[in-house]
Parts: sequence; C-alpha cells; structure tokens
Amino acid sequence: MTDTSGDDRRLPPALAELARTPIDYADGEGIDFEPYDAFDSAEATTEWLRQWTGNPELDGDAFRVFGQDGTGGLAALWRVRTGRPLTEQPVVFLSSEGERGVVAGSLSDFLWVLAEGIGPLESVLYDHSPRPDGALPSLAARHATTPRRPARTIISEARAEFPAFDEHIDALCR
Repeated sequence: MTDTSGDDRRLPPALAELARTPIDYADGEGIDFEPYDAFDSAEATTEWLRQWTGNPELDGDAFRVFGQDGTGGLAALWRVRTGRPLTEQPVVFLSSEGERGVVAGSLSDFLWVLAEGIGPLESVLYDHSPRPDGALPSLAARHATTPRRPARTIISEARAEFPAFDEHIDALCR
C-alpha cells in the first residue's frame, strides 16, 4: 500500500480499486457497503460529524470517509495514529442510528474482513460469519500488507487496540 500522508485526501490504491469492484448485497445476505470513488471532502465530513454528534464546534479532520451502507452509516479511516499513513489508520463505522465500532486496525486488515464477506455495518451490528465474496479475496491478496487472518480475529484485535473508541465518540456528542 502507498503512503498517503502527504496527500491524505487522495484514496490509497486499495480503496480506489475497491470503489471499482462490485460488492454483492445479495438481497440482504451479502455486504451492505457502497465504497466511494473519492474521500468525502473536509467540508462534507465536518458537516456530517457536527450533525451526527450534535456538536457544532467539531471539525472532521480525524476522519476520512470512504463509503456508506444502505441507510447512510459511514465507513472511515480514523486518523488516530499520529504521523502514520492513512493505510495504517484504523477503519471505523458510524451508523445512521448511532451504533459505532472499530472494524479493523488498518486498511490492510479491513480488506481481509471484506474478503470474508463482512462489511463495516455487519462487523458492528451482526455475527461475524464468513461468507467469501466475489472479487474481494483477490483484491485483498493484491493490496494487503498484513497476513490473512479470520475476520473475527481482526475485528477483536482492533477493538482490543482501541477500547476507548465508544467513549471518545461519546465525548464528542452534545
């Protein structure tokens, strides 16, 4: 994966390819995720975060939104690791109804989660039953820099690394 720390509004190659890759919703049995072909703008991210939290003082600089589910919940890279490239930042999901969670510890690990047929929404709200999906395993194999592990393991490791994510988000809310 490419270091995008110098231009962190440009999609890393893995996300750019993901945006061009069909993701099968399978009438609700597949992945409910629509990747974007560009990060949301700084202005759009700030507006969304202010509305989502009810806090008009926030800016959205800590997040790079790169996709959504069918209800409008957003997947983002959470820029919490100072000085590290976007590809090494955790992937988080913030639903339209307030549910949220850390999905993966890095973009690479997120690709492995998708390869098992588990999207951001599913990782936060549902059981983590693997359902390999179409082109996603080969996309992960081409771009991932971390070893393939079960999605359940990746999700658990990420949540263990960032146990205060919920409290962080709660502190932003008004």
